[in-house]
Amino acid sequence: MTRIDIEIEDQAWSESLPAVGRLARQAALAAARLAEGGSIIILLTDAKAVKDLNARFLLRDEETNVLAFPSAPNGEGHLGDVALAFDVCAKEALAQNKPLGDHLQHLVIHGVLHLLGYDHDAEAPADRMEALERDMLAELGVPDPYQPGDPRRHVR
Repeated sequence: MTRIDIEIEDQAWSESLPAVGRLARQAALAAARLAEGGSIIILLTDAKAVKDLNARFLLRDEETNVLAFPSAPNGEGHLGDVALAFDVCAKEALAQNKPLGDHLQHLVIHGVLHLLGYDHDAEAPADRMEALERDMLAELGVPDPYQPGDPRRHVR
């Protein structure tokens, strides 16, 4: 079984979404079933913190909704860390007319899949990753976040 630790650094998550810990844990466990145990840390923080992480570790000086940091191969059972920015996620959920909880669960699954080696840098891997996301979200009762022709598709 995978151990999921939730760290709430920005209280706006709890204030806007009282069940945030349960929702994040459910989503992480849905994706982590593809792993053979280990641990994951989910950091629920703000845009400033995520932008700083993005600049320091990925050399991208920009805000983003979610970042995933896989552990080194000798991570001794720790799969990695996922960080989500409340400000960015809340703004996206509002713009996409979807509940914040659904968007959170989608992005947690997305981040955990990155920890497990999935990526979306080309059409075929993006299709495979999105199919997994759809299936896992459906199990959680969350509607498909991707519609045909959706400009939010992952391919870079």
